[in-house]
Parts: sequence; C-alpha cells; structure tokens
Amino acid sequence: MGRKPEPITADLWCTVRTRVPWVTALDEVRDARLRELASRFLHEKTISPVGGLVLDDGQRCMLAALCCLPLLEFGAEGLHGWSQLIVYPDAFRVNRNHVDAAGVLHEWEDELIGESWELGPLILSWADVLADCEDPRAGFCVATHEIAHKLDVLDGALDGTPPLPRPWQREWASDFQRAYDALAKRVDAGRDSAIDGYAAEAPEEFFAVVTEYHFSDPALLRREMPKVAAHLERFYGRSPFA
Repeated sequence: MGRKPEPITADLWCTVRTRVPWVTALDEVRDARLRELASRFLHEKTISPVGGLVLDDGQRCMLAALCCLPLLEFGAEGLHGWSQLIVYPDAFRVNRNHVDAAGVLHEWEDELIGESWELGPLILSWADVLADCEDPRAGFCVATHEIAHKLDVLDGALDGTPPLPRPWQREWASDFQRAYDALAKRVDAGRDSAIDGYAAEAPEEFFAVVTEYHFSDPALLRREMPKVAAHLERFYGRSPFA
C-alpha cells in the first residue's frame, strides 16, 4: 500500500487561494476537495521546471490546484496514466514532421504554451499560467486545456469524448459533433466566431478549448453552445465563475 499524501498546509493553501482566482471562487466543500486532489497530485507527479525556471512550494501548489480543477467531479482517477509535469519559463518550441499522401516529408517548428503527450508528460508555460491567473475571465486556461486532453485519452482514444456511462457518451458525442461541425463550417467560411477558432482544429481540441471556456467564461459558452455547456457543467461541476 502506497504512502498517504502529505496534506497541504493551511498557510500554503492560503497562498494558492490568494493567487489562483478559480480557487478563491470555490465554495467550502469544493475548496476542501480540490485541496485533497492537489495534495495527491503533488505526491504522485514529478514537477520539473526547465530552462532555468525555479518554482517554490507555493508555485508548485498553484500548478497542482490548476491541474486538478477539472477533476473536482471526475475524481483522482483523472490523474492516471502519466507521471510528470514539465514547466517551461515561457512558450516553447517543438519540431514537427508529417509524411503526406505522396510520401513527401514535411518538417516545421511550432511554438506552444502547453502540450499533453498521450503516453507521456504534460507540459506548460509558466508565463501563460500566470497570465491566465491575472485575467481569469478572458476565455483561456492552459492548465485545464491540457488536463482535458489527459481525461479525453483515458478511454484509449483521443477523440473529444472522455470516459462516460454509455447513454451519456452517445448524447455527448452527438451534441459535441454537431457543435464542432457548425464551428468548423463557420471558421472555414472565414466568419468571425465568439469561440476561439482553434477549437475547429479537431474534435479533441474542441473539447479542450470549450473546457477553457467552462472555467473562464461560462456565460459566453452557455450563450454560444448551450448543449455543450450543459454537458461540461455535468462533467466538471458548476464553473467557479458561473
């Protein structure tokens, strides 16, 4: 039997509640649940700052709390399948390659603020985590975006649908596909959208982006995509900013 996680001290959690607006907005019951999940996160995950970045205990606890926000209803099983959080000081570059249908290899470089490997670590930009905390209602929250990918892949497929009971899964898949197709059509036509057009990249990115809106601008999400918003409220619980 594994060692029980050390509880996060009252002083340390007070620091988190001061610095992370989503935590500040939680009621007492969900605050206690998040504190327990964050304690487990710190016990189970290795947080690896790179590029000269140094993180103190309060900053590590902030990261744990943000990563656990999407698990308030789903629970600690959402932490399964990976063991490391890598934190860059700022946006980071990754090399990509793709072989097209003609067999031609294409290589390019992407600049990212977060990434989630299916069978590997979760990666975040610390500067963007701080920017999200400074403007928490702007529609962005990179930590919840990347955790959504981790939840998505728990059933073995990165497809925009996390593990759900079968009847709910069918309803979710239908409603999300309809909303995704409508957004993709709008973006392809060059029309403006209240929802970030990156959500039209793929069904899994759609799920991750609307997750950000659930936590950072739930009113906009309810207005633009009421059925999607209802599913996310059921899955994640009520948004702290609802």
